[in-house]
Amino acid sequence: MPQPFAPVAANVLNNVEKVIVGKREVARFMFATLLAGGHVLLDDVPGTGKTMMARAFATSMRCAFRRIQFTPDLLPSDILGVNIYNQKTSEFEFKPGPIFASIVLADEINRASPKVQSSLLECMEEGQVTVDGVVHKLPDIFFVVATENPVEREGTYPLPESEKDRFMIRLKMGYPSPSEERGMMDMHRRGHPILGILPVETPENIVRLREELASVAMDDTVKQFIVNLVNATRESKDLALGASPRATLALFKLSRALAGLSGRNYVLPDDVKQLAVPVLAHRVLMDPVAQMNGLAPEAVVESLLEKVPVPIP
Repeated sequence: MPQPFAPVAANVLNNVEKVIVGKREVARFMFATLLAGGHVLLDDVPGTGKTMMARAFATSMRCAFRRIQFTPDLLPSDILGVNIYNQKTSEFEFKPGPIFASIVLADEINRASPKVQSSLLECMEEGQVTVDGVVHKLPDIFFVVATENPVEREGTYPLPESEKDRFMIRLKMGYPSPSEERGMMDMHRRGHPILGILPVETPENIVRLREELASVAMDDTVKQFIVNLVNATRESKDLALGASPRATLALFKLSRALAGLSGRNYVLPDDVKQLAVPVLAHRVLMDPVAQMNGLAPEAVVESLLEKVPVPIP
């Protein structure tokens, strides 16, 4: 059994909870995504703690953190970096952009132009940046946390399907309960709690855990369950476009990470069921008629979960 997973997860999640109250399940899914080598799209209204969640993770794991505020006038070079001519050496030198950090917060990603949004595709998929034909490697831990506001659409550019598909999971923070909101006031009475937390893990430890994910087994029946579930999105009459093969791999990798965080060296069908909606819903396109009838992608995926046979362990 992969014993290191559970204590490392507890260390990180407990530390994050010193800053973000009542969102342990969101933090758990985020940490699983980090271990699985994916990226997160946080889709929620302002003020729910999206930025602080990313900062708390970076601090907890002693990772370099950079925040990029996406605006309409942002250029790809503002993110990726640029070659600058050095008069002393008579050579061009590469000046890395803010994307060269372990945890990158892409704040309000849908406010930048499609050209800027697409500049992240190579980074997120291949862990590298190409500038003027030269490839620059990103850090071993490279985790993009992008945020967007689902309510305010003025001055925004919808994320293209190719970019949404690069995000392994889409999560919503949600409002805290009244008791949690009361606790927030107590936490902030002497200043922001993010200033008081210390690292509890190291990047080297996180990389080691990623490598140990290979020891988490998945039965063939569970693999087939994932394939059947993704294929069901492609055959649904309520969807104009189903999930891609990248979604199949996302469910496979994330399910193993979630099993490891639960202290198991094997994946259960329940791991897949927990992840189905946040992994699949943002990757599908609704049929216009179904959309007019008020159906949401999340509801469609939930209905498919009820129809696709679940393997018995």
